[in-house]
Amino acid sequence: MELKSIKKNPFIDSEKKDIFGNFNTQKFLIGVAIGAVGAYILSNENAQKNLFKAVAKGNELFHTGIEELKERFEDAEAEMHAKEQ
Repeated sequence: MELKSIKKNPFIDSEKKDIFGNFNTQKFLIGVAIGAVGAYILSNENAQKNLFKAVAKGNELFHTGIEELKERFEDAEAEMHAKEQ
């Protein structure tokens, strides 16, 4: 015999069979992997140095690309002005 109040309670789901509810293994494993990488980076000085070097190199490449785009834009602008005259 089930009580009517239990059927209406949103916190009690009679469909769930396990104690974890809707456990998503894929999301759990992704979280474990991210946590392991984070713990490794936070605890390993060489990994930190390599990570910072990679970020600095990426930043340098980004700024170099922006400068190249600016130069191409200025060249195109100069060509347009030259054709007008």
